[in-house]
Amino acid sequence: MTLDQVAIGEEVRIMKVGGDGELRCRLLDMGLIPRTLVRVQKVAPMGDPIEIHLRGYELTIRKEDAGKIEVENV
Repeated sequence: MTLDQVAIGEEVRIMKVGGDGELRCRLLDMGLIPRTLVRVQKVAPMGDPIEIHLRGYELTIRKEDAGKIEVENV
């Protein structure tokens, strides 16, 4: 399953961060690294972007980018 498929309020663990080059590096720099716990806080009315909580802060990412992050249920 990918991060864009997670329901609001659900907590998951990141397994793999995909993407190409700069995008992947940027996601990793923001703290989206494997084995990190993430909780989906909010989803915009049209479904994009998604607000997530990880490592003590909130991060908003595009749904397209969230689709490149593989997660598993905790």
